[in-house]
Amino acid sequence: MATVKRASRNTAEQRSSPAVDRDWLRRMYREERDKRLRPDGNDQYIDMSGEYAKYIEDPHVEGCLGREPLSDLVDVVVVGGGFGGLLTGARLRETGITSGVRLIEKGGDFGGTWYWNRYPGAMCDVESYVYLPLLEEIGYVPKEKYAHAPEILAHSRAIGEHYDLYRDALFQTEVIELRWDDTSDRWIVSTNRGDAIRARFVVTASGPLHRPKLPGIPGIKSFKGHSFHTSRWDYAYTGGTCEGNLTGLTGKRVGVIGTGATAVQVVPQVGKWAEHLYVFQRTPSGVDVRGNRPTDPEWAASLPPGWSKRRKENFTNLLSGVPEPEDLVGDGWTDIVARMMARVRNADAEGLTPEGLAEMMEMADFEKMDQIRARVDSIVEDKSTAEALKPYYRQFCKRPCFHDEYLQTFNRPNATLVDTNGKGVERITERGCVVDDVEYELDCIIYATGFEVSPDHVRRGGFELYGREGVSLTEHWADGMRTLHGMQTRGFPNLFLIQNSQAALTANFVHLIDVSATHIAYIVGHSLHHGVQVVEVSEEAETEWVEKIVGSGTPILGGAAYQAECTPGYYNNEGQPNNTPQARYRAMYSGGAVGFINVLEEWRAQGDLPGLELTR
Repeated sequence: MATVKRASRNTAEQRSSPAVDRDWLRRMYREERDKRLRPDGNDQYIDMSGEYAKYIEDPHVEGCLGREPLSDLVDVVVVGGGFGGLLTGARLRETGITSGVRLIEKGGDFGGTWYWNRYPGAMCDVESYVYLPLLEEIGYVPKEKYAHAPEILAHSRAIGEHYDLYRDALFQTEVIELRWDDTSDRWIVSTNRGDAIRARFVVTASGPLHRPKLPGIPGIKSFKGHSFHTSRWDYAYTGGTCEGNLTGLTGKRVGVIGTGATAVQVVPQVGKWAEHLYVFQRTPSGVDVRGNRPTDPEWAASLPPGWSKRRKENFTNLLSGVPEPEDLVGDGWTDIVARMMARVRNADAEGLTPEGLAEMMEMADFEKMDQIRARVDSIVEDKSTAEALKPYYRQFCKRPCFHDEYLQTFNRPNATLVDTNGKGVERITERGCVVDDVEYELDCIIYATGFEVSPDHVRRGGFELYGREGVSLTEHWADGMRTLHGMQTRGFPNLFLIQNSQAALTANFVHLIDVSATHIAYIVGHSLHHGVQVVEVSEEAETEWVEKIVGSGTPILGGAAYQAECTPGYYNNEGQPNNTPQARYRAMYSGGAVGFINVLEEWRAQGDLPGLELTR
């Protein structure tokens, strides 16, 4: 087994003590971060249009579905057919809105991220019993603790069927503009299919994970072999299915660029079939035990009514530090928080200062990451390969990964880890990839480089929104985001946003999507049932919420100081300074996910839509 490894990197044996050495780790983390910093930040990724459009073509449909442009009137347009769109549609149906709900989705079916992510080995990394939405409503219990992609896609379709959302849905259609018409009090929804749909209400639920990103590696266009992005997996080339059996890779030299959450699942499958697999690593992922297993039929049959809601709440509470008598999920996510909370419970009063708490969290984090690094040593046989696979950064600098075959793949004689010492692939040639002036000849390059995650709502959604008097959302938020509950913004009536900023975040993002969808459906349902034509946030309510967020909100993912110490990634804007005034407005509710849920429930309980201006 050959491993490209830099002698300049420190090794674990250089520690002064076998125990957790805080100063050594801080220094190590900083060194590993610094070697990965680059001035171009997010600009290192290519806009996949024009000559790169082949990387985002939909491989799951044949041609474009033919239809005439629409200009009809509907009650609600929901942008996005993933879990956000499906949950919004479902909750609207539950309020009694039986028609006039149209979901618009650029894919060929419902599923969102799970429509696109059909690569071999794809599965959820949050327990399926809490991750998959509407389980009790559909009457379904997942087959495994961590469901694979085909099951998740099938569940998405089942939601669409159960709630009759296919009836008015538009697939293979992209929204290109939303514009409020002051004369008719309607949104004009323009699409790439020539549609100009008029809608009373619009909900943007396009989600953060649908725009693939491609690294701007010099020479990327020169490669003469085959290449594709994992979100557009080419089974015509590889053979097989999501379950594996990639017989088309037999005799092929395959390079996988990327070692994040997607690659962790792809690499074991490719390694089983390729003649030789090269994994090009810029930053190693922290890979903990997944421990997947089939669902116990007796357990499934014993579940009481309300089990799904209770389990989601239990998971979210534990990750938010809210005491629970029992950990119902018991996985790597809850273990992370349990370690931190144990230190807090055992601390004396003097240790419960802000500084003391920060130190306790850091030590718990160091211990957990040491455990993950020790796991690498216990699995990977080659010492230099093992050292290269160890992550040196705080646990939540990058999304934690869980897998039981990824590390083991590097014990295969046909698998080579090419550690780029934090720099990434140097260049691509006609024949393959170059790292440190060594060319690795390849027949196929697979880009496991994920999706674009941007705090900019317009860039993330892919279209601009124009509110009253033609003011764009970009202009409106030029000095900072302004919302009520992260979902509504003054000057953009009858518009609802599903996103994290000025709202809340948890590892089980789908739970918070459902919380938002339920809240939005309540407001829309109330309006349609009571003859309300226009719903708009009052200036006072918006200002009060923004002041609450900016004054005491929680910066997304640990805050500027925490993220500044992290190795670059999409969590910290690729290591670029993110301390602008606008960034302060993208903070989250200081009470955390559980507190945010309580705020919304108390708001709805008042029954009179406080802070909203209603026009009949």
